[in-house]
Amino acid sequence: MLYQCGCSESLRHDLSLSVCLTDCLLLYVFYSSDEEDSSGERGSLHTWKGYSYSVTPERVLLSRPVLQAALGTRHGVLLVEGGQVYSFGEFPWKQSQVSEVGPLKPVLESALSGQRVVAVAAGSFHSGALTEDGGVHMWGENSFGQCGLSSLTVVPNPTPVAVMDPDTSPPHTIRVLELACGEQHSLALSAQHEVWAWGSGCQLGLVTTIFPVWKPQKVEHLVGRYVLQVACGAFHSLALVRCLPPQESRRPLPDKCGQCNQLLYTMTDKEDHVIISDSHYCPLGVESPPLGLLSPHPSITEHTDYERGRTVAQNGEVLTTTDADISASGTDSDRAVGGVGGARSQNSPYPNDQAVKEYLKKLSDTSLAEETPPADSLDLLTSDLIPGVMPVTTSSALNNLVSSCASAVGERVVSTYEALSLKKMINYYYPGVGGVAGVPGGFPGGPAEVRVRLEESMQGKKSCSTGDIREEEAEGLSRRLSLPGLLSQVSPRLLRRASRPRVRAVPLTPVGGLPEAGELLPSLQTEVWSWGRGEEGQLGHGDNLPRLQPLCIKCLSSKEVVLVAAGAHHSLALTAQSQVFSWGSNSSGQLGHMASPTTIPRLAKVSGIRVWDVGAGAQHTLLLADGDCYQPILYYSGQQVREGAQDATQDQTEGYSYTQQPVLLPFCMNLGYVSGVFAGGQSCVALADRNVMGFIASLHELAAAERKFYCKLSSVKNHILRPLLDLGENYSLGPASTVLLRSLARCYSRLCHLTGQHSASLTANLRRRREFKSLVMLEHASIFLDTYNEYCCSVGNFLVMGGFQALAKPSLEFFGKCPELLQRLAESSEENIPLSDLLVTLFYLPMRHLHEYGRLLLKLGTCFEVSSVDYQKLQDGCSKFEALALHLKRRRKEAEYTYHFWKSFPGKMTDSLRKPRRRLICESSNKALTLQNSGRFSVNWFILFNDALVHAQFSTHHVFPLATLWVEPIPEENTGLHGLKLISPEETFTLLACSSMEKAKWLRSINQAVDQAMTGAGQSGSGAGQRAEPPISRTASYTFYKDSRLKEATYEGRWLAGKPNGRGMVKWLDGRIYTGTFKNGLEDGFGDYVMPSKTLNLNDHYQGHWKEGKMHGIGTYKYATGELYEGSFQDNMRHGHGMLRSGTLNSSSPSVFIGQWVHDKKTGYGVFDDIIRGEKYMGMWQDDQRQGTGVIVTQFGLYYEGAFNNNKMQGTGVLLSEDNTTYEGEFSEDWTLNGKGVLTMPNGDYFEGSFTGEWGSGLKVTGSFFKPNLYDSDGDKGRALGRLAVPPEEKWRVVFEECWMRLGCEAPGQGENQRAWENIAVALTTSRRQHRDSPEMNLSRTQNRMLESLEFIPQHHVGPVTMEKYDSIRRYLIKACDMPLHPLGRLMETLVAVYRMTYVGVGANRRLLLQAVNEIMSYLARIFQLVRFLFPDLPEEGGAIPEPSSDPQDKKDSNCADTQLESPKPGRVVSSSALLLPVLLPRLYPPLFTLYALEKEKEDDVYWECVLRLNKQPDVALLAFLGVQHKFWPVSVPVLGEKTEVVSSTKDACFASATETLQQISTTFTPSDKLQVIQLTFEEITKEVMSSLEDNFLWSMDDLFPVFLYVVLRARIRNLGSEVSLIEDLMDPCVQHGEHGIMFTTLKACYYQIQHEKTT
Repeated sequence: MLYQCGCSESLRHDLSLSVCLTDCLLLYVFYSSDEEDSSGERGSLHTWKGYSYSVTPERVLLSRPVLQAALGTRHGVLLVEGGQVYSFGEFPWKQSQVSEVGPLKPVLESALSGQRVVAVAAGSFHSGALTEDGGVHMWGENSFGQCGLSSLTVVPNPTPVAVMDPDTSPPHTIRVLELACGEQHSLALSAQHEVWAWGSGCQLGLVTTIFPVWKPQKVEHLVGRYVLQVACGAFHSLALVRCLPPQESRRPLPDKCGQCNQLLYTMTDKEDHVIISDSHYCPLGVESPPLGLLSPHPSITEHTDYERGRTVAQNGEVLTTTDADISASGTDSDRAVGGVGGARSQNSPYPNDQAVKEYLKKLSDTSLAEETPPADSLDLLTSDLIPGVMPVTTSSALNNLVSSCASAVGERVVSTYEALSLKKMINYYYPGVGGVAGVPGGFPGGPAEVRVRLEESMQGKKSCSTGDIREEEAEGLSRRLSLPGLLSQVSPRLLRRASRPRVRAVPLTPVGGLPEAGELLPSLQTEVWSWGRGEEGQLGHGDNLPRLQPLCIKCLSSKEVVLVAAGAHHSLALTAQSQVFSWGSNSSGQLGHMASPTTIPRLAKVSGIRVWDVGAGAQHTLLLADGDCYQPILYYSGQQVREGAQDATQDQTEGYSYTQQPVLLPFCMNLGYVSGVFAGGQSCVALADRNVMGFIASLHELAAAERKFYCKLSSVKNHILRPLLDLGENYSLGPASTVLLRSLARCYSRLCHLTGQHSASLTANLRRRREFKSLVMLEHASIFLDTYNEYCCSVGNFLVMGGFQALAKPSLEFFGKCPELLQRLAESSEENIPLSDLLVTLFYLPMRHLHEYGRLLLKLGTCFEVSSVDYQKLQDGCSKFEALALHLKRRRKEAEYTYHFWKSFPGKMTDSLRKPRRRLICESSNKALTLQNSGRFSVNWFILFNDALVHAQFSTHHVFPLATLWVEPIPEENTGLHGLKLISPEETFTLLACSSMEKAKWLRSINQAVDQAMTGAGQSGSGAGQRAEPPISRTASYTFYKDSRLKEATYEGRWLAGKPNGRGMVKWLDGRIYTGTFKNGLEDGFGDYVMPSKTLNLNDHYQGHWKEGKMHGIGTYKYATGELYEGSFQDNMRHGHGMLRSGTLNSSSPSVFIGQWVHDKKTGYGVFDDIIRGEKYMGMWQDDQRQGTGVIVTQFGLYYEGAFNNNKMQGTGVLLSEDNTTYEGEFSEDWTLNGKGVLTMPNGDYFEGSFTGEWGSGLKVTGSFFKPNLYDSDGDKGRALGRLAVPPEEKWRVVFEECWMRLGCEAPGQGENQRAWENIAVALTTSRRQHRDSPEMNLSRTQNRMLESLEFIPQHHVGPVTMEKYDSIRRYLIKACDMPLHPLGRLMETLVAVYRMTYVGVGANRRLLLQAVNEIMSYLARIFQLVRFLFPDLPEEGGAIPEPSSDPQDKKDSNCADTQLESPKPGRVVSSSALLLPVLLPRLYPPLFTLYALEKEKEDDVYWECVLRLNKQPDVALLAFLGVQHKFWPVSVPVLGEKTEVVSSTKDACFASATETLQQISTTFTPSDKLQVIQLTFEEITKEVMSSLEDNFLWSMDDLFPVFLYVVLRARIRNLGSEVSLIEDLMDPCVQHGEHGIMFTTLKACYYQIQHEKTT
């Protein structure tokens, strides 16, 4: 529909005609039904003036469809398809061209050729175009800089205007989205949604006094705001702005205005009361930050002509203010005020004292909460649509205000204040300084004029989002709070409400809109800002003052404005509820009502009409609205235009007529489907489409239906839902129903808000593209489906809990015995329908709209071919909405069925079983289902709900959650009974049905209910595609009530046939928590267990493997006492190999034990490190005590090996001190000698006899002293160490046994090879899955790849071993030992840990070297046994691998002498050293080499001293000293790539390459690698000597040894003795007599030679 307001007369000079669309022109785009016309001409332009029945639009034919029109005072601009721009009218700026073109003959703006224009704009005498890339082109009058081009008074043709941001370096071009033009200024909306302005006048909003502004400048006052649209009047500007987020609007509020320093709170002293107000407007035009900016309105009766509503009389009877009454009052007001702009002002905010007295009487005698807002009013209760919270006031302001009130009104006010504290009343609405108001209670009502005044006082909330259904009531009281003179004048109900506990109020609009909608839908939380001249009130701030800066129009902040338009001196705002607000000049009735020119926005008189587009001209308004048949209709409001009006002078206005209210244009139905209207000057334009294939009509019908639906929802929310919420607070509905009512209100508001956004989106689509592909309801249907689902669920929950029945009585009091309003809104024609049923019908009414969605989408689909993609898309959308409609219909039936069931259910069990989301499916009250083996007189009632199966017996009942219920049919062949077996976590029972049909019914019902309970289909889905039966494995939560082990514990996780199975979590009431895997109802697999300690305020924490409900396998246990155990468990006890750390380094008794455990006690071999005493024990244990043989070393160098008994040194033993004093004999206590023995001194003297006493504190000796012969050997004493220690093969037996067990062998070597490989694969796969499920245990990418390769069983583990297979085995072992998840890797990791634990720290004692070496050799033998078990065809230790086949002739030609001297090639002889030392020794090297260094310390010191002495000599001198033959002396050596002669002073240059090679011996680990370094050293020596000798030279040992000795000296290897000893002890026996053996012997000889070398 179209409405038009305005005067058709020529504008006066003092009221310039420049507007964004200054003229009104009807643009009529049609699609001809004639084939010939449709191919050549699809659109045309129609224009007309005025509103008489004789007016006929003139048709303008264009070659292309017109997309947009913009009109100036006497010209217009058209945008057609393809981006071309046409102009028509008068063009005084085109001096050299035709200066006037009729509207029927538009001319093309050729200067824009090559540019694709997307939007046009027109001012009074200039025009603008916006290109696709965001560029701006302007032309026309430029006297005031309105075209943005300096030094030009007129711009004849479109010229680019640069919009540059000077704040960037370099300045970059701003992309523009929208243009608007006035008479002397222009505005641009940038892609960043900021406003840029240029031209002249205060309407620019710029901080400047220099005009014109030639370059576009940013309107800084709107920076930070999200501007949606701009519009220009002649000398004023409008901007539609999105509200700020809530966090940006919550800030402390001052007492004074920050700009003008005036008080924000004022007090007016009347005869018997005081009026407190904050109606402050800043005269500087800058918005003040406090509660709001309120204007002194001319008269309170100004507002009564558009306010209709209900008032409450003194006797409490509800009265209705009719339109006639309001119109009458409005007419009187208009007559009193008189002509144009004749606004009168008063000092008092009320028209007279009588109005104040009536207001006080209303306030004290009636309940302000019972007031209901009218449907077409300004909707005082839509504050919830504003994002944010209520403004709050500071305590100082309140205190000063109260004190001022008391002193002003005298003793009566003081006594009243003492009886009813004003501060308490205000704190009731503002709980806490700076707090957020969330207050119960309705908005105080009263006469229409009082409500209007209160509404004006509530315009301060402009940017908040957590709206409260009662916050405006609180704000109203805080802003206009009258203190009555007598206590009796205060409403008793208000006193009762103030005494009730404050409850958080329910926002009736989602905070910030719908989050999931995001930017898909237009925002309804908007504000309108205006600035510029205001002499006609066109700014809407309640006065006629100009505004230099943009200022928010407060009263529009909650009205959901979606479009603004500006005429010459009036303004329009269109809301999402299809209402039109107008303000400004009304000289020709262009505002659409008969009020005098108004300075605040007021509703246009279009009662019952849904407007969805507006156009504003010079003195008229054009409205586009919905018609009865969905074809839009046009309304016009303004002055009639006579023929030839454009030739008349502008001052001839006296004899012209104008509309009293908007009038329907009779020709609008002939135009087709109008999609947009434009107005300007004296003309009107409409853009229309012909209905091709019904597509256009369907689009219009869809948008119109959505607009109508939103208006309906808003009406229900304002007239029904808000009063019901207030009733729910005043009457006791019960806590459950009250909460559900609030939830219902939130969901309803969410649905209403989404509908409003969608309505605005569909309307915008009609004005722009008119296509269906961009419809949000198709692209993002889930937003609508989820919102309807949520709402239907909330209504059903409220119905099930009897909420509507509970509201019936209070609703009857409120709505009266004849609830015509309810019946009308519920579209119910039945008579005498119960009020509760009427409410149910009303709140289920929105579900019908889903069918409307489906119908309209299907109707759109019929416009396309059935096989097309568009049809399929529309069909899919239709199916979704129809399916949801059917599903919600079933949900309603379920809710009603459940509600009626609860009415007949025994009352005692109702309270415990009745839940909001619980729905009844079926029940066995007809004896259709009984319990097998039940007693004769027992009563068993089975009730199946959507979440549980209830078994009721007399007054008791038991609930079985469906998520943990399994049902199985019992075959009837065997028993002949119709039985169903039900399995729950703690019970299994059988139900007997009366027939097979009944059995099938219950089986199907239970299975479907279980499936829906698991998937949530019963609550959120459509229910389609249900399975025949739910899966036997599922995820659910359950609380045990019978199981002794799990009683009152809650399990959440995977289930299998009634038992926890898979990953889950158990929580006990005492705080214990287990998280991990289950099997058959018991903990099994990897899990995490936390158990609080009762004595300590800490937890025990176990993380590891479980078996059959007990800790079993590898795990880590952190005790609350601080102890930490890492190792094996069995039956909840430490059993197997493990390490226990007790205390910390700074605790009283820190210690570490690593070894074997049996039944939670130390038993077997283990190492105990007592950190406090500085002792380390390595030996046997029994029941946590040292028992058997063992070794103790101390930090003071003491060494003991021998027998232990009852945790003491008891029996035969050997004790050595640091100085080599040795005692071998009997012990009785720790370090206590008692019995026979031998005490040997470091010099070899010894005592033999009986000893008593503690070592180090005095010994008693009874025996003989011996001084041995000088030539006696003492070597046997050193070799005797280790005889009384634990044999190496007995150490760590449990570690190897656990590895064998992981391979599936009960004992070492006893098992199946294939099973061992399968166990390895299973262990790797399980560990990999475990690490994947635990993010904190993630493996690196390399480890993952290695793990994947190890999971496959290698093919080389069977069959004869060749060299190729041997290499494959070696590579596999390297990878397996590097992966801790592999059994061999786990073994290797454990062996390294125990070895380091033994020989690091105190264990680094030189006496332990022999045991350390023997332990390594034991490791090699036992690991080699495992390897041979996995690879059974691998030869035994020392076995040979067959040579690969080669030519026999080559073998015959081989030199026999060379063969005898050549050592076996690596890999040909199988040995544990060659295969495993490269893997094991690098990990054990640090502690082992430390022991070697300690053992060889003295020898190495002597060697090193000699090396340092000899290395002081130059090369030639050292060679001569060592006896190197002269022919082997290098003559020249390379230095930096050049040959340099060797002179007497040359040092460290001869044999340098060999020296560097030998130095690498310290960087290798294994003996084979060290031997390889020695061999390379010999090769380097030979290479250097051969360069000066003949090729067939052969070394002799006499020649080679001195040269090699020189190289060893120059290599300066610090611990060469340790290196030699390590090689000697661990060298592979197969190479001892080969080439490597000879070379090693040479190195060893050099070491001893250096020690004994003498220099003279």
